[in-house]
Amino acid sequence: MDQKNFWNERYRQTEYIYGTSPNYYLKEKLKEITPGKILFPAEGEGRNSVFAAQMGWTTEAFDQSAEGKKKALALAEQNNAEISYTVSDVQSINYSEHYFDALALIYAHFPGDQRRRIHQKLAKFLKPGGFLIIEGFSKLQEAYQKNDPRSGGPRDPEMLYSLEELKRDFENFDFKEAAIKTITLSEGDYHKGEASVAMILAVKQ
Repeated sequence: MDQKNFWNERYRQTEYIYGTSPNYYLKEKLKEITPGKILFPAEGEGRNSVFAAQMGWTTEAFDQSAEGKKKALALAEQNNAEISYTVSDVQSINYSEHYFDALALIYAHFPGDQRRRIHQKLAKFLKPGGFLIIEGFSKLQEAYQKNDPRSGGPRDPEMLYSLEELKRDFENFDFKEAAIKTITLSEGDYHKGEASVAMILAVKQ
């Protein structure tokens, strides 16, 4: 099954598989930043983009899953929030350079041989002085997956994050926070239990 069909099948379930509450790290960081225009790649069912819209952000999201978009728009309607959501893979998506004030990569994992190119493409859409917020599974997540598959994350270790790789991918950024942490996830049925994650807050130079 290709990735598009995989995610359509997963998001076709009635329940929100990663929950409807925003990612905690994203929530805390957005409280510190003046709202502007924000981009959510690989946004899935919309929990993070809907929250940002409620915070006053002009919110743009994309994902390759049409089923994800349906649920995201339904969640936005339930919360009286307005989001713009495009069905597209990351290779095809395009926005104006230096357009967004923030870029949020929340569990947005890409194939290892494409990751750097994709990250550099996404970084071009961000204004100088714009904020990069990342939370995603670290290379250490493999051990947590073995203990509990519901902990989440790609099974391909090349898709997991290291701080060194992320700093090379986003080389023209000033990293304000960059850490690998063990946290207890409670984000729906697929992010549940102890996990190792990378957390990053950076500013584009």
